[in-house]
Amino acid sequence: MPHYRQRFADSHRPGPTLDRWAHTQLSPYTRGVSTASLRMAFDDWVTHLSMNPAEQLKLLQLAMQNVQHGLNYAVQAQRNDCKPCIEPMVHDTRFTYPGWQHWPFNAISQSFLLTQQWWQEATTGVRGVSPHHEAVVNFTARQCLDMVSPANFVLTNPEVLERTQETMGANLRQGFQNWLEDIQRYQSGAAPKGSELYEVGRNLAVTPGQVIYRNHLIELIQYTPTTGQVRPEPVLIVPAWIMKYYILDLSPNNSLIKYLVDQGHTVFAMSWTNPTADDRELDMDDYLRMGVMDALEVVCAVVPRHKVHAVGYCLGGTLLAIAAAAMAREADDRLASMTLIAAQTDFTEPGELELFIDDSQVAHLEDIMWDRGYLDSAQMAGAFQWMNSNDLIWSRLLKDYLLGERTPFSDLMAWNADGTRLPYRMHTQYLHRMFLKNDLASGRYPVNGKPVALTDVQCPIYGIGTVRDHVAPWRSVHKLHLLTNVDTTFLLTSGGHNVGIVNPPGLPGRSYQVLTRRHDGPYLDPEAWLQAAVRHEGSWWPHWLAWLQAHSGEVGPLPAMGAPDMGLSPMDDAPGQYVLQK
Repeated sequence: MPHYRQRFADSHRPGPTLDRWAHTQLSPYTRGVSTASLRMAFDDWVTHLSMNPAEQLKLLQLAMQNVQHGLNYAVQAQRNDCKPCIEPMVHDTRFTYPGWQHWPFNAISQSFLLTQQWWQEATTGVRGVSPHHEAVVNFTARQCLDMVSPANFVLTNPEVLERTQETMGANLRQGFQNWLEDIQRYQSGAAPKGSELYEVGRNLAVTPGQVIYRNHLIELIQYTPTTGQVRPEPVLIVPAWIMKYYILDLSPNNSLIKYLVDQGHTVFAMSWTNPTADDRELDMDDYLRMGVMDALEVVCAVVPRHKVHAVGYCLGGTLLAIAAAAMAREADDRLASMTLIAAQTDFTEPGELELFIDDSQVAHLEDIMWDRGYLDSAQMAGAFQWMNSNDLIWSRLLKDYLLGERTPFSDLMAWNADGTRLPYRMHTQYLHRMFLKNDLASGRYPVNGKPVALTDVQCPIYGIGTVRDHVAPWRSVHKLHLLTNVDTTFLLTSGGHNVGIVNPPGLPGRSYQVLTRRHDGPYLDPEAWLQAAVRHEGSWWPHWLAWLQAHSGEVGPLPAMGAPDMGLSPMDDAPGQYVLQK
């Protein structure tokens, strides 16, 4: 058990308990969003727009121009060969169904796109508005427009109308049943429909192994080898604590852990506990010490005299980078390499997640966590859904509720529904030190009272970003090049934060680009990197495997399972107990 500090509910940014209580009571009605943050953003935008007559005139002219274009198009749109007056944005697939090309739906969709274009112009480029406030206003306007998209309503969506006619309304009846079922499951706290098809330990997280170590924060799993010989350097996986570790061990055909084991690697993976209100005092130092460092000690005890390939995913990668920098500062050379998967080390450009993180929003989240002792997984999931609302919210509304079709449930969706909580103290520190102060990239992040620097890291690094990542945008992940002085291989794969990583060989439509920068090589900015990096078709897993093996020794005998003589005997079969905590 960790040594808990005295309760510090009001020690960080102290304020009257009444204020915290009041903010907590308002939170359910604002979905955890700080209304003060929104108000400041819109005040900034409205104030500056009201003082810029040229900007107002430009928007008035654009509005009149769009009305004229829309009216002209509406008159001509009854002709099937009528050319659209505006095209959707690149990733907007709402109007691809053929029925949108026919009257009156072509006119309806064009009117919506013209309105969307006007709001895009109105909320960006207003002189004097801070970049953060501009992004918040633009994002909010887009979300409001997406809610009233003609694709979301029965009478203005040709695909829904055609399906309703074909089925005599059966799609709407089924959609209503789907909606009722989802509401009932949400209110009762039950898992989404389809999740019963997947169960941890039955068809998820089933790669054979043993829990060989457990403390209050982690279980460490050692996986059973499937080859007669293995590479001498073990692989230690540090997953994000924001979700369950088995994102890397889904069903067997989607398991990166199984892939590594089958290719002759000794693999260890950390499984984080799911904190409760009693764990509110756990902090970043605890996650570093009881997480990465304790796990590393155990791995080195089981496989002595060999360095370790450390792999960190998302927040786990950020924590691993901190650990590697602290180890390098102390001349601890136990790492053979470090792989950072969709992990940020510089937080100056964290993408749309930045919209939910400023001083006002963080203070609001602190008050919510102060009351509960943790941040609930549902609140985090909601923020991620709104960042990619067209794919995660509105497309589901169309398919499940208007077309009456259930989206096929997958192992990845089952994992996504199996959330975890974040302790109050740890998450408060993380938000302040990373997002607000960017301490790690600035050389201010303290470990044992002294700051660490990634420039101290001496082992080779392999960084992975994904093209459509809304959580750790690849251009932000790419900033790793600016913070290290070692050979760095950077790979950019198709897909998003999760789908791009769960990328086994053989899946169609996958590709990646990769480039290695030597420790004394020149820096390439993201756009130059895109031009220079070679593109390959297929999964990135084999390329990373080849890189790991190039930095490993020749295969040799299998290590023991655990180290019983050092008190590290197998305790439970994988996936252990912590992953089952709700």
